[in-house]
This record gives sequence, structure tokens and C-alpha cells, in this order.
Amino acid sequence: MKTQRKQRRIVAAAVCAALTLGLAGGAYAQASDVTGGTTTDESSAGNANGGGLPQIQHQGDVSFVSGGVGLDESKALQQAQSQWPLSMRFTGPGSDFLADIHVRIVDAHDGNVLTATSRGPYMLVRLRPGRYTVHAQYKDNDQTKAVTIPAKGTAKAAFYWNTQ
Repeated sequence: MKTQRKQRRIVAAAVCAALTLGLAGGAYAQASDVTGGTTTDESSAGNANGGGLPQIQHQGDVSFVSGGVGLDESKALQQAQSQWPLSMRFTGPGSDFLADIHVRIVDAHDGNVLTATSRGPYMLVRLRPGRYTVHAQYKDNDQTKAVTIPAKGTAKAAFYWNTQ
């Protein structure tokens, strides 16, 4: 009986110490103004977007975000689709999510608007209204889709590769 009480006290003390260290670490981070997420940090950890959304990237006057490999990031990107003029999804057999898709978007005059690599199965792009052509390449397989970005609303493009 005494041994059980002693073990419970040791466990309680260990839990208390762990909580104290955790709170102290959080207080240190706040006191030292430590924050994550810079424009060079492409992960979702500690970025200014919050909610699991990956870091927003910029190329000229075009903003984009890509990812969705993890569940939180995938959900965040799916929920954010309605706020972005163009959303793209990249999948393979069995709806397997694909990553490292080379994306090139050109305008109606064949001028390059965006050249980037999607870090996951979702890519959201903020484009001006108009007609565009999206060139997507997975490994050595290219696909092209025409998209029209409306003045109000969104456009979606789904790319599928049979990788078997």
C-alpha cells in the first residue's frame, strides 16, 4: 500500500514538473518574441496564416499556396478554396495524392504568369479574372487545362495521372 502511494506521488511530481517546464518554455517564447513562418519558410508550422494553411508565396503580383500532405494542412487548403480564384488538385490512381507537380500558368497572350512546384496535392492561386492555360507536369507526364477565372467566384482544375 505504501509502495503504491509512493509511486503515485512520484508520478504526480513528474507530471507537475513536466507541466511547469512546458509553461515556462511557452512563457520564454512569448517573452523573447519568438515566432515562426517567414517568406522562406514554406511549411505550415508557425506561419502567419494560421489554421494549418501553408505559407503563402508570391511571384510577381500572383499569390499562391500549395501542400496538403498532412491531414491538418489538407483540410485547411480545402476550406480555403472558396477564398482563392483558382484551386487545383493533383491525384493519381485510387485518388492517391501527388506532390512535386511542376505548374506553369500562362495568360491568354501566352505570357508566363506563374511557374512553381506544388508541394502537395492542392494548389491555390490568386489570379486576376481572365483566361489562362495551366501546364502541369508530374515526373515526365504533362497535362494542359484551360481555365477561366470569373470576376466573382472561383475556378477549379483537377489533374489526374495514371502512374501505374
